[in-house]
Amino acid sequence: MPYTPILATLGYVFSPDGRRVLMIHRNARPDDAHFGKYNGLGGKLEPGEDVVAGLRREAREEAGIECGRVRLAGTVSWPGFGKRGEDWFGFVFRVETFTGTPLTASAEGALEWVAVERVPELPLWDGDRYFLPMVFDPAAPPFHGVMPYRDGKPVSWSYSVATV
Repeated sequence: MPYTPILATLGYVFSPDGRRVLMIHRNARPDDAHFGKYNGLGGKLEPGEDVVAGLRREAREEAGIECGRVRLAGTVSWPGFGKRGEDWFGFVFRVETFTGTPLTASAEGALEWVAVERVPELPLWDGDRYFLPMVFDPAAPPFHGVMPYRDGKPVSWSYSVATV
């Protein structure tokens, strides 16, 4: 059977000094599969939309900002991640510059600037803890990982880094 995941973006917006990251606390809709968790900005790609355009649209919709310089931090394949076992494939970005003033809340939840070193203390998806150190390290090369999920939990994590 071919692998046909839901394609999505996940962007981490950094403050100009790089010490804080804009996180969304998914606390607006109790029926949200992400309810109670903190996450970067992003979501599903729309038909005909490339991944950078999707990231820019999601940042505009969720935070009211326009992305400037974005850099691919990596990709993650999440087999079984969806609430009904759907497979997801995410393009993970560092948003290094932006214009506008971020909203304080959106339809998904509250937006908060969080010190990068405090992010691991937040309620995150368990699997995010594996790849976020690479996202938060501006010198890290892009990673390409696989993180199968079962019953809402990651069962393994592996990744590769392409070298030139």
